[in-house]
Amino acid sequence: MELELRHLRVVCAIADAGSVTKAAAELGVAQPALTAQLSRIERALGGPLFDRDHRGVRPTSLGELVIARARMLLPAMTGLLDDATRLADPARGASIPDHLSIGSSSPAVLAPLIQRLEQRHPDLRVSTTASWSADELARALADGRLDYAVIGICGGDVAPDDRAITWRTFSVDPVFVMLPEDHGAADAAEVPLGALAGEAWAATPGDGCFQECFAAACAREGFAPRSLYVADAASCIELVSSGTAVALCQPTRVLPGLVTKPVADAPLRWRHLVGWRTDSVGADFADELLLTVRMAHNDLVSRSPVYAAWLEQNPGFGEQHDPGITPAV
Repeated sequence: MELELRHLRVVCAIADAGSVTKAAAELGVAQPALTAQLSRIERALGGPLFDRDHRGVRPTSLGELVIARARMLLPAMTGLLDDATRLADPARGASIPDHLSIGSSSPAVLAPLIQRLEQRHPDLRVSTTASWSADELARALADGRLDYAVIGICGGDVAPDDRAITWRTFSVDPVFVMLPEDHGAADAAEVPLGALAGEAWAATPGDGCFQECFAAACAREGFAPRSLYVADAASCIELVSSGTAVALCQPTRVLPGLVTKPVADAPLRWRHLVGWRTDSVGADFADELLLTVRMAHNDLVSRSPVYAAWLEQNPGFGEQHDPGITPAV
């Protein structure tokens, strides 16, 4: 077996968790599968990486070396891929606007998007607007009040309809469930929706069919949700922390004291899109913005070991590429 970056992420996850069982739960994989993967990694490296006892695992001398190198290599490889993307760009020299106005209904991706834009274009001024409503952002885009909109919609829905707006999907993510870390299902690799039939639920607001799709998914499991609290993200987190509800959430969400788990068979999904007016001044920058949004989303995935591990087993999800989009710097 050839050693890959994903194997180094597994080793770091086990070291951070302090046990294979806890790491398997955090990564959303079965414990026997993770144990077998660790054995293959150890064979490839020529020796055991961890000593195991009733208290968990402790790195061996070889393990300490591998973990230390992995913690240097993983961020370095991310930087290498970013730099390679820029250097391989055949459209270098394309027009870069002085200012961009970006609206977003996907708050999780907004901060890493701003950070990425600052890294790639330090002289570019960016202003942002947040709204839970994709339809509202689409109207602002159509009216020329925004240059770009980054939105999320239910996987069963369609993008806001306006012939003047071009939409491109950059990711399709499953909807996970957020639980208190002492919840009975917190150690499960994935949680059947029916196992939460007695819970109250929380979710952030949104346009379209998401609530209907959630109710339909529950009905297929033989129950109706006891209640659904639609609230801002901070209130949803508080409801989960207090044990009042469990929350439907993005799979990249990572918070102390809470766990984010896949729902068995991924009955709900969320589609992320970038939109712009095809006749706008900033339209020439669209390919570059789309590339940067993908990078920002990948940054979120890299910070979520549970989702990163889940994506390895479910390759149809995650980053999406529309044909004909060429990144520009």
